[in-house]
Amino acid sequence: QVQLAESGGGPVPAGGSLRPPCVYSGRTFSEYFMGWFRQVLGQEREFVAAITRSGVGATYADSVKGRYTISRDNPKNAVYLQMYSLKPEDTAVYYCARGRRGVVRVEAAEYDSWGQGTQVTVSS
Repeated sequence: QVQLAESGGGPVPAGGSLRPPCVYSGRTFSEYFMGWFRQVLGQEREFVAAITRSGVGATYADSVKGRYTISRDNPKNAVYLQMYSLKPEDTAVYYCARGRRGVVRVEAAEYDSWGQGTQVTVSS
């Protein structure tokens, strides 16, 4: 049974940074592309970033491009989301997710395992 566990969220002032990790429990981490999504209460889950199996390629939502960087460490079974220049509108619960095998996708339906989420709150 695959499990994903995010941590490292919390309150941060506007302009600040965070780097929440997501740890994957299982033996097949490097076989899957990985992604980060975020969700505000009452709204749909929103794609943030995704990374290829090798970690060489990445895709970002326009709203975070240039401010966020996704990375992974396959030997450590971990994926990270480096967030810079945070804005109040970045406030959300951030989820990491395992993609289905194949090329990187941005649709939530293309991910089959999800973490419990970590809250990021950016104050103005």
